[in-house]
Amino acid sequence: MKRNVIARATLAAFTFTTLTGCVTVSEEHKGAAKGAGYGAAAGAIAGAVLAGEGSRTKGAVLGGLAGALIGGIIGNYTIDKKQTAEQTATRYNFQPSSGTMVRIENVGVTPTSVRPGEKVEIQTTYALLMPNANSQASVTESVELRHEGDLVGNPETMVTHAGGTYTSTIPIVLPADAKKGTYRVIATVKTESGRDTRETTFTVR
Repeated sequence: MKRNVIARATLAAFTFTTLTGCVTVSEEHKGAAKGAGYGAAAGAIAGAVLAGEGSRTKGAVLGGLAGALIGGIIGNYTIDKKQTAEQTATRYNFQPSSGTMVRIENVGVTPTSVRPGEKVEIQTTYALLMPNANSQASVTESVELRHEGDLVGNPETMVTHAGGTYTSTIPIVLPADAKKGTYRVIATVKTESGRDTRETTFTVR
């Protein structure tokens, strides 16, 4: 099933060079470069341009990398639906009178220890509970990456979902000169009526 990933237009059009040649960012995908170095923007745009059909949705990541991770690349954002609205509501004993709710169930990084230049995958599993199983909600998924207290990355996605349980994945290829140490990963999922946050860590050795 193909879902829409909404890219916000926040920057003027620009052209950048990747290993495969020169690419011009279209109006539709300008937002994917927000806050990103050229390398990070290239990865984010590729996610949107290469989006296709299938059980796994692929799309652009908004935001980017800076500080200790500048020069890294954000790859294709993907999301899988793990449970239906009915299954999720039953598991939480959800009552429609509670309104729309979001609950993060797990945040993980694979692997938890890497070297500069290697890839990590940030996965967030969350439940979206809605009074009407046939309705949809706008969902913003964001991740803050912090190193020694400083914000060094802020990948973000905006999607529209029906109720259910979802797992999203954001792969990041660390730059060759990524600073060593522990990185905090703070994941937030929010709708118009609520939000939930969890965090984990990974180490660059």
